[in-house]
Amino acid sequence: MPVRSLAGWLDENGASGTDDPMQLPSLSALRRYTVGAEVVYDGLGTPRGGGVVTVQRSAVGSSLVSVGEKANDGAEVIDAGFAVTPLPVNAHTHLDLSAMPFTPGDYVGFIEAVIDHGRSGLRGLSAAKRGIDELVAAGTTVIGDIVTSHEVMEHLLSDDRLSGVAYWEVVGPDPDRAEELFETTRAAVDRFRQRQRPGGMIVGVSPHTPHTVSPRLLTLLAGWARAEGLPLAIHVAESQAEVRLHSSGDGPIADSFRRFGVPFEPSGSSPVAYLERLGVLEGGPTLVHMVNVDEEDVRTVQRRGCAVVHCPRSNEALACGRFPWELYAKHGVDVAFGTDSSGSSPDLDVTHEVVAARSMHGVKANVRGLVRAAVKGGYRALRLEPPRVTRGAPIDGLYVWT
Repeated sequence: MPVRSLAGWLDENGASGTDDPMQLPSLSALRRYTVGAEVVYDGLGTPRGGGVVTVQRSAVGSSLVSVGEKANDGAEVIDAGFAVTPLPVNAHTHLDLSAMPFTPGDYVGFIEAVIDHGRSGLRGLSAAKRGIDELVAAGTTVIGDIVTSHEVMEHLLSDDRLSGVAYWEVVGPDPDRAEELFETTRAAVDRFRQRQRPGGMIVGVSPHTPHTVSPRLLTLLAGWARAEGLPLAIHVAESQAEVRLHSSGDGPIADSFRRFGVPFEPSGSSPVAYLERLGVLEGGPTLVHMVNVDEEDVRTVQRRGCAVVHCPRSNEALACGRFPWELYAKHGVDVAFGTDSSGSSPDLDVTHEVVAARSMHGVKANVRGLVRAAVKGGYRALRLEPPRVTRGAPIDGLYVWT
């Protein structure tokens, strides 16, 4: 379901501003078109089901006339299909894994496959460029990407097709190296931030998971991010194995840790409760996956103002369980969508995540809420201002999900 600009889509469907591009603008040259879709959203309030947008076009530009539940004055409606909205957001990607083949299976086996893929030399800038091209083709170029190499970070910050957040990933389970890794991270991120440019990607930081970053390093990174106003994202509660690791210190992740010699002391609580106890949630970081949680976990993230990123196809491919959409909706938690990596998802088109979530959650997830999550939820997850297209504004900010 590639995303196309509304103006381009209208042109393709014979609804241009004039038959003659050289015609001077006049009152007689103004044309109005009413476009309908299953969901229509201008970024304000709640998306409309079965709504329409009316636009005015001329040789010199197009503007939004109105957004409503139905067409006015018996106007003919051009059917745009699923949705017309501001640009949706892919709030969680791993672009440097775009050369990894789709590898469904159990979660721990997948993580070990990612490690092997990285050792093969195929994780890096070439793969990231391939992923960026796929994002551009899908039309969804506002992203939250997890970055593991300097060359990929520098490329993301210079690519004028992208906006969003490039999160510098930190892995450091050894508590004895916490201060050293923190200082190295801070120096790298400070250098990256000097490369930021208006309208482009900004730099954030991503402690990998609560079990692959030591408590001391987690605390240092979270406090620094709060003080500096840095976007912070963490993979949390993705699999049941993670919950088991924290609660009792055994299970498949514990077995894998022993094989790799990774130290870990079980917290005796849920991963969310562990982060809360450390003070990591105080700044309202974005929490990715959040599948294996209970209601107290959800209350905690709501109280702390955390956004949550839902990756339905990845969760399904890795047998992580069912994301409790209705529980987050009940407590008013902002949810966004992400595609995760090419290794755990068939493609990088975030609109396909919305379709998958609609199938997965059925009547427990209103389609308008799903679309709102992909748009406003995505911008909030990246700590960006959600777009709004108001009456009289150019229609450049509206897109058709084709």
